[in-house]
Amino acid sequence: MTGSPPTSPPTALVLGGTGRTGSLVARQLPERGLPARTAARHGADVPFDWDDPTTHPAALAGVDRLYLVTPVLRISYADQVAAFLDLAVAAGVRHVTYLSTYGGQLAPPDVDIKAVEDDLAARGTLTHTILRPAWVMQNFADAHLPVVDGVITVPTGGRTEAFVDAGDIAAVAVETLLDPEAHAGARYAPTGPQALTVAEVADTITAVTGRPVRHQDIDPEAWIGGAVAAGVVPADYAVMLRWLTGAIVSGNGSTPNDDIEKVTGRAPATFQDFARRNAGAWASPAGVK
Repeated sequence: MTGSPPTSPPTALVLGGTGRTGSLVARQLPERGLPARTAARHGADVPFDWDDPTTHPAALAGVDRLYLVTPVLRISYADQVAAFLDLAVAAGVRHVTYLSTYGGQLAPPDVDIKAVEDDLAARGTLTHTILRPAWVMQNFADAHLPVVDGVITVPTGGRTEAFVDAGDIAAVAVETLLDPEAHAGARYAPTGPQALTVAEVADTITAVTGRPVRHQDIDPEAWIGGAVAAGVVPADYAVMLRWLTGAIVSGNGSTPNDDIEKVTGRAPATFQDFARRNAGAWASPAGVK
């Protein structure tokens, strides 16, 4: 008498697996007992390119849950994502955790953030969780909002944002992928514990590095136009930047909540915590110029 054939263990596919949150999700899942496969254009377990559908089937083979990161620096991608999700369902994926954006349900109609959220909600063959994080603290330690000549230049109108550590976003994602049923249909908005102005962020960087840093506010259209002219973002992405900065300038930036603690059981990192851990990003001449 033969026994039942062994069943394959659950496996998660992590899109953007070499990125800010994806790399952390992929590292933490196996530590918690769930195998993970990273997918990205370069440097991942499997190659994955949104514009090359021939890379999609191999990425999905044998996985039953997915960390969904949509194409970056684009506003139109709902059709691509829908086709990929159709393929994912056929391949056996039964849960998706989607990395959206804070206030994604209010995104402009020509930005496909809400369209993807709605697509997931309409699919009866899989469960889903939506993560809508605040602006990420890592923006200040890389090329997104760099310190140049001791200045962080970004339009905020002096208003606040509850900046969140990418590690805390990843920690929430991990919990949803480990126990999809417990988080089915949930919408989480990971934030940091403090609503800060960028001037306060600059003060913290100054205190940690000993190098003076300040915030330079700027007209939003001038900032957006400069980013487009410099080739930092495509021209059509201006609508996304206008929406993101406009939320802060209007006083509708993210505000602290307890979603991270509620899901992970621990408090989110403060910006002071983040700055101390990443002081090297600013302490050298290459960091604070």
